[in-house]
Amino acid sequence: MRSDFFAFMVCAGFVLHGCGESLVDSRYDVRMPELPPAWETTLGSPRWQVEWLDGEGRKQTATVRGSGAVISLPATWVSAVSAAPFWPDRGLGPGIFKPAGAIFPYDVSGKSLILSWQGGVDAHLYGEFAAACGEAGQEANRLPWNFNWPRFRRLFDDPTLNEEIRADPWLADWSAIAAKIIQSGFDKRRLVPEARSEREIPVSPGPWIGVSPFSAPLLFDDVPVFPVREKPDTWVSAEGVLRCNTETWILLP
Repeated sequence: MRSDFFAFMVCAGFVLHGCGESLVDSRYDVRMPELPPAWETTLGSPRWQVEWLDGEGRKQTATVRGSGAVISLPATWVSAVSAAPFWPDRGLGPGIFKPAGAIFPYDVSGKSLILSWQGGVDAHLYGEFAAACGEAGQEANRLPWNFNWPRFRRLFDDPTLNEEIRADPWLADWSAIAAKIIQSGFDKRRLVPEARSEREIPVSPGPWIGVSPFSAPLLFDDVPVFPVREKPDTWVSAEGVLRCNTETWILLP
């Protein structure tokens, strides 16, 4: 989640206090999802960088090993929690692989907050949504805690949604989508893949795992051809870590 998002949420926390609302923290046990098999096989067990907002709207961060952590969440408004897996011994820090996540209180079960890979998309959109609100200032009348998150998640079971996005929601440009939500509301027709092209890269045939938990590993019979865009993407194999975009590529053994 972006830093301007957290700055905006601090302001939101002050506004809520100014309205006389008491933000009472509640403690929840965060439950991580199972790692995609290809990630587990190639990289092993990760550490997790968990990010959430406390009752004052302040960013909180914790690094954990294993399946969970205990965090306190504001009881009176909808908020997002993300958990980014990372492997420091492989040079893969937080923010490279896509996060798991949850939207509180919708993903609560008893005193546990159940994180999922689909919830990671929700949490990311929440952050981009709030950041876009901060950029729009007082003109923003659509707020992330008022968004219909359960309905949004059900969209990915809708056969009329773009097939590629249903298979891998991380193909979308969520920053641009969030900005459009602020401008004119939500429209599922905007959920389409970000433009990509193909690039031949003379590396091993793989398999190469991507940073999305929804993407299948790539295994090539001939010269590897990777999907690329202007922003850099990361692929990992036994050969090393590949960073590539439309202009260039680099392989880190």
